[in-house]
Amino acid sequence: MKFEDYRQQDATGLAALVAAKQVSPAELLEVALERMAEVNPAINAVTLPLEAFGRSEAAAHAEGPLAGVPWLLKDLGAALEGTVTTSGSAVFKDAVADSDSALTEAYRRAGLVIFGKTNTPEFGLMPITESTLLGPCRNPWDLSRTPGGSSGGAAAAVAAGILPAAHASDGGGSIRMPASACGLFGMKPSRGRVSFAPLGEGWAGASIQHAVTRSVRDSALLLDVACQPVAGDPYYLSPPERPFAETVGQSPGKLRIAFTTQAMVQGELDPECVEAVRDAARLLESLGHSVEEVTRLPGDLPAMQRGAGDAIAASIAATLDAEAERRGRPIGEDEVEPTTWITYQRGRTVSGAAYVRGLAAIHAYGRAMAQFLETYDVLMLSTLGSPAVPVGHLTQDLSQFAQRLFAFMPNTQPFNNTGQPAMTVPLAWSQGGLPIGIQFVGPMAGEDLLFRLASQLETARPWFNRVAPL
Repeated sequence: MKFEDYRQQDATGLAALVAAKQVSPAELLEVALERMAEVNPAINAVTLPLEAFGRSEAAAHAEGPLAGVPWLLKDLGAALEGTVTTSGSAVFKDAVADSDSALTEAYRRAGLVIFGKTNTPEFGLMPITESTLLGPCRNPWDLSRTPGGSSGGAAAAVAAGILPAAHASDGGGSIRMPASACGLFGMKPSRGRVSFAPLGEGWAGASIQHAVTRSVRDSALLLDVACQPVAGDPYYLSPPERPFAETVGQSPGKLRIAFTTQAMVQGELDPECVEAVRDAARLLESLGHSVEEVTRLPGDLPAMQRGAGDAIAASIAATLDAEAERRGRPIGEDEVEPTTWITYQRGRTVSGAAYVRGLAAIHAYGRAMAQFLETYDVLMLSTLGSPAVPVGHLTQDLSQFAQRLFAFMPNTQPFNNTGQPAMTVPLAWSQGGLPIGIQFVGPMAGEDLLFRLASQLETARPWFNRVAPL
């Protein structure tokens, strides 16, 4: 198969070609490996190639709905037996997994051929992908720009055509932000939809795993593959009665859609993002939906943010303290990045009582948003505060770090803490040619509704053949 033909297919299409014996898994893997060799030096998306393992998996030709399709794991969250999971940190550069995680097992049962791991910031803390250990990842739409984070390597690999979809995870926007920055579709599932086994919850239940994809149907099929609860999971959603893949292409009906052009956390959106939201509102109205602008969203956002900040910091502290105990010496300031060290020190001061109060604020915010979505079916807003920022923009001046951080990511973290499903759809591009994603938030366990809406938008304004110039 030639690369031009490979890039015309999504993962579902490639699996169909394998099933029809029109192409072999080994042939697909070689195309992916050749493309990776061609573009990865420029974008640094794949940081741990596993070519020998991939060839072995391709030769085995497992059965499954995605048999033979090349696949990359993010170097955070999903373990592959016998390989290192660094989490983007030098502290874990030698941490070899002794077994597959539950999600990796599900991917392999589905027939996906794992051939590497993708770049991620240290512990997934940043909306950019520029760790000291793994080096900066670059956006295929403009190599001077970030692909976002923390699933920046996954999004850059997909946008560059190495593969049509890749594993990703989202604790504060880490699927949606890089998908928006790279012109991809990104669905953050509901809390409890995908198991973290054998680990427990991530960031007080805020973190969830799934994928970044070029097509809506790939995301739906991959979520069908992934949503297999494991006994003992702290959060649990049963698989849907009807597979998500079957909902794609079905009408969403006439929806009541609220939208805002405001930045939830602070500041104002870039004017191009504001116009992208308004343009999406006009598109939705043309498709028959009832669209209403709202100027105020419910809930105590500052209290939720404080609680989430404490939960994340305490989680980082617990991870690093456990590693310090395992190896028998403290974690040194020189072993982690400056922002991680600050987070670590904050986490060590969070009391049990403060953690519980923070969870209460997070849960109260979730209830307020759930009540809001009893009036509306969907909330729409900009995914990011601006198109992709230059590499180094957030960290070049730490005195401006918080301001620049939330100017870039004002709208994603709240929906990790509510647990609601949220997706970014590549509906707009800036005057400079950078993608602008539009975010849609649905009710808890409402992925089927979002998939139906997304497929309607995909038909109305196709993006699959709009590819990065790299």
